[in-house]
Amino acid sequence: MRISPSTKRLLIGIASSLAALLLLAFAVFQWKRQQLLTYALEKVKAKIELKYPVILTLGPARFAGFKTVEIVGMSLVPRATPTDTLLTAKRLEASLSVRSLFAGRPVFSGLEITTARLTARKTATSDNYGFLIKKQKATTVPRDTTKGTNYGLLLNQALETVFDNVPGEASFKDFYVSYLGPRHTALLRLPELKIQDGDISGRLTANIDSVVNELGISGHIEPGDYALSARVFGVGGSVQLPYVPRRFGALVSFDTVLVRLDSKDFDDDDTGGHLTVRGSLGARNFSLYHPKLAADEIEVKKGALDFVATLGRGTVALEKGSQVTVNKLVLYPEISVRMKPSRAVNISVTSAETQANDFFSSLPTGIFDEVRGTQGTGTLTYRMSGSLDMARVDSLKFDSSLRGKNFQLTSFGDENLNKLNTPFQHTVYNDKGDSVRTFAVGPPNPDFVPYNEVSPYLIHAITTAEDPRFFSHHGFMEKAFVKSAIQNIKEHRFARGGSTISMQLVKNVFLTRQKTVARKVEEALIVWLLENTHLASKQRMFEVYLNIIEWGPSKYRWPSGKRGVYGVKDAALFYYGKRPSELNLPESLYLASIIPKPKFSRYSFDSYGDLRRSTRYFFRLIADIMVTRGLITGSDRENLPYALALTGPARQYMHFSPRPDTTRTTAQADSSQFEPLNLIDLLNTGAAAPDAGVNSGAAEEEPAKAPK
Repeated sequence: MRISPSTKRLLIGIASSLAALLLLAFAVFQWKRQQLLTYALEKVKAKIELKYPVILTLGPARFAGFKTVEIVGMSLVPRATPTDTLLTAKRLEASLSVRSLFAGRPVFSGLEITTARLTARKTATSDNYGFLIKKQKATTVPRDTTKGTNYGLLLNQALETVFDNVPGEASFKDFYVSYLGPRHTALLRLPELKIQDGDISGRLTANIDSVVNELGISGHIEPGDYALSARVFGVGGSVQLPYVPRRFGALVSFDTVLVRLDSKDFDDDDTGGHLTVRGSLGARNFSLYHPKLAADEIEVKKGALDFVATLGRGTVALEKGSQVTVNKLVLYPEISVRMKPSRAVNISVTSAETQANDFFSSLPTGIFDEVRGTQGTGTLTYRMSGSLDMARVDSLKFDSSLRGKNFQLTSFGDENLNKLNTPFQHTVYNDKGDSVRTFAVGPPNPDFVPYNEVSPYLIHAITTAEDPRFFSHHGFMEKAFVKSAIQNIKEHRFARGGSTISMQLVKNVFLTRQKTVARKVEEALIVWLLENTHLASKQRMFEVYLNIIEWGPSKYRWPSGKRGVYGVKDAALFYYGKRPSELNLPESLYLASIIPKPKFSRYSFDSYGDLRRSTRYFFRLIADIMVTRGLITGSDRENLPYALALTGPARQYMHFSPRPDTTRTTAQADSSQFEPLNLIDLLNTGAAAPDAGVNSGAAEEEPAKAPK
């Protein structure tokens, strides 16, 4: 069928008209859509400026596609500091639902920000970002400010600020975040960070207080549920934790950290509210170094904390249900800390029953190096509890125990703990860590003195002064430890220690002279192994102790060429020119009194070689307790002389002045000025500070010099 020319002209006219109408409709749509976009952005601007005290400036906006909106330029400036721009962006792009736009309820999604700069600043009196944190709601209920800061409220505000402003979908490219404050600086560079359907991925370069890290980030977030799971890992190396070096002088690093927040619940009450958060923190190849903690890095291959934490006004608590995992070792902690009206802490830790080999293999490196590789059968369980209120320091409570079930050692680690039962080589060091002397401990050494060849007076004087229950306890005296801790807290220093003879022996034989927390912890574990597996008898332990401890100046050189005064034979010869079996009561009391600080033995005497009042009081105190315990007779105590003649090389070494040729009357010391002490409960009381010096491991304090 042929179409006539007139029909063709008609059809062409109709098509042209339709095309024109479509073009006109599209032009109207484009014009209206752009008009609605401008209106929608004005609503966004008004909404943000109503919610926050800021000025939001948006650059030219257009549709770069059917649904894609592009904004060229953006800035956010706090009203309080109009010259201090907080945020700028070169380009923003987002998807806009056309249907929602024409319905008057514009819905943006898929936000993409390119070349953005967030610049936060803080001075001593102001900042340009504090308005982002939600303010506490007004309340008519009076708040008790004496209970301190509400940590729960602060954390809840921070969490809500972060989660409520997380977009559903977003992409950040070339994003810089900088912070400049009075004490800290930070510069974060994000080449790219994506959030899509709650999934997070990206890379980050962080320079915080001059600590630079390359990080990778992956995870998932559910803003409406306040739930997050994230993995932060080092790119090309481990991650060094910032702030800690400047604040605590420590180095902390890890390969990977896993963070999970499961939920948060904030309950408002008359204290300002309390927050409960549940989640976990995990780390792989975690490393911590601080010279006061350990000589080397403390490392944990795999560790995690599953927490149920409660924060309130002046309180923070780790609740029941929390769990700490260190390699294969599982612990259940409950900890509460109160800041006001006085600082107080309560702690309880219980471990799961753990196979012995799993227990030893899980111990962090850098703390338990001497027992590394130890193996055994049976199981081990650890328990610890304690409480302290700084307003009532005397109320301190502490208990710690490691219990074995069918436990037996089958092999030793780097250090053979069984060497106490055989002759072994022992090296002593000076305060600088230099080797002073090496000698055999046992019959091969002619200077070795067996237990039964030592004066009973000396044995009883040492045990009474240093460790009254040595032959009956299992290595520790909790009561003495608590009393020592109370005094240390009151004096804000290590004024007193709680070391038993077992602990002093382990420190001298198996460990270094370094005064660190790690050494004390490992010392406690080795003592427990020795005492609870009966590797050596008490008599043998005391025999070794007598033959290795320092008893005088390490610089003294004997005619034979050996240096220092080490062991009971050296001590008896150096001070009295006698054999250990010949020592009498006052001589034994003097040797017992200087064990904590043997280098300062000179200061037990005045410039003429007479015993000082404090030393004479020590003699009476120890002798009284020895009578009470039936170790000496009342007659021995009554006939105790307070003059002590040094007849060995010590007298010449100490350089006493010749006494003037005058008659001198010495008044008897008044013991009423001294506080009565019971050494059966309190260790190491005497002229020298207890648990101090070479043999016991605490810091030495130089006493006042003798008058000239």
